[in-house]
Amino acid sequence: MEIFACRASKDFSCKVIESINANLRPDELPIHLGDLQLDLFSDGEFQPLYAESVRGATVFIIQSTMPPADNLMELLLTIDAAKRASADKVIAVIPYYGWARQDRKDRPRVSIGAKLIANVLTAAGADRVMTCDLHADQIQGFFDIPVDHVNASRVFLPIIDSMGLPNLAVAAPDMGGAKRANSYAKRLTREGRECGVIICHKTRERANVVSEIRAIGDVEDRNIFIIDDMIDTAGTLCKAADVLMEKGAASVRACASHGILSGNALRRIHESSLAEVFITDTIPHPELEGDEKIRIISMAPVFARIINKVYNYEPISIDF
Repeated sequence: MEIFACRASKDFSCKVIESINANLRPDELPIHLGDLQLDLFSDGEFQPLYAESVRGATVFIIQSTMPPADNLMELLLTIDAAKRASADKVIAVIPYYGWARQDRKDRPRVSIGAKLIANVLTAAGADRVMTCDLHADQIQGFFDIPVDHVNASRVFLPIIDSMGLPNLAVAAPDMGGAKRANSYAKRLTREGRECGVIICHKTRERANVVSEIRAIGDVEDRNIFIIDDMIDTAGTLCKAADVLMEKGAASVRACASHGILSGNALRRIHESSLAEVFITDTIPHPELEGDEKIRIISMAPVFARIINKVYNYEPISIDF
C-alpha cells in the first residue's frame, strides 16, 4: 500500500495515515505518506513527480476537488503519473467530489459536470474511486469502475445521539434531502425516544438564491438537526433555521458533510438562529479552529478504515 496526498488534502491525508497506523496489528509495518513532489512553472502549470518507486503498488491518491479547477487537474495528473510509473492499481480517494451538483440536465444546453468528471477520472487511469456523500447517490452510476460511497452519518449520528436532546427531530432543507433525513430519523429512533422528520420546501429565484421556504411537519418545541450534504453560501440553511425557530422550535442545529462556505456563508451562520453547525474536514478550513459555533468533525478515521479494508480485500458493506 502506498498513500500519496495532493496539495489540497495534505492535512487530511496525514490524519488518515495516523489513523491507519494506530490500528495496525503487531506484525504490520507502519505506513508513511509517500513523497509526491510538484514541479511548478512560472505560468502556473505544474507536473507531479513520484520521488519513490510505485511499481506494482496499490496507490491511494487523496485529493478533494473543490474549486479552483487546479485541484482536479492535480489529481488527474497524479493518477496519470502513477499509471505511467507502473503502479498495479490507482485508487482516487476524493473526500469531496466537486461538480457533483451538475448531476442532470435540468435546463436546455447545460453540461452534466458530474458525469464528465467521472469520465475524465477513468480516462486518467483511476481503477477505483472512494468518496463521501455525493450530492446525488445516482452519480455512482456515472462510473464504469467501482465506487465506495462513504456516509458522514458514521460520525454525525454518534454526536447527535450523545447530546441526549429531548423531542428530537431531523429536518431536510429541501425535498431532495428527504431520503437522507428519513435515514437519520430511523437510526436515531429507539425504545423510549421517537425522532420526527421535517421537510423544508424551498423555491429558488436562481442558483444560490432562495426566495421562500416552508416547513412541513411537527416543529413545536422540537430540538431540530438540519441534515444536508453541503453548505455553500449557507443561504438555504440559515433561512430554514429561522423559519423553524419562528414556528416554535426549541433549538436548531445543522450537520453537513461538506463545508464549502463560500461568499458570506460564515457571517450568515454566525448571525443566524443556529445553535451549532457540524461539518467534516473533507474540505480544509484551518481558520475555523476553535470557532464558537462551527464544529469540525474528522472523516479521516472512516476513510482510513475503508482504505485498509479495500487494500486487504475485506468486506466493507457494514460501513455503509
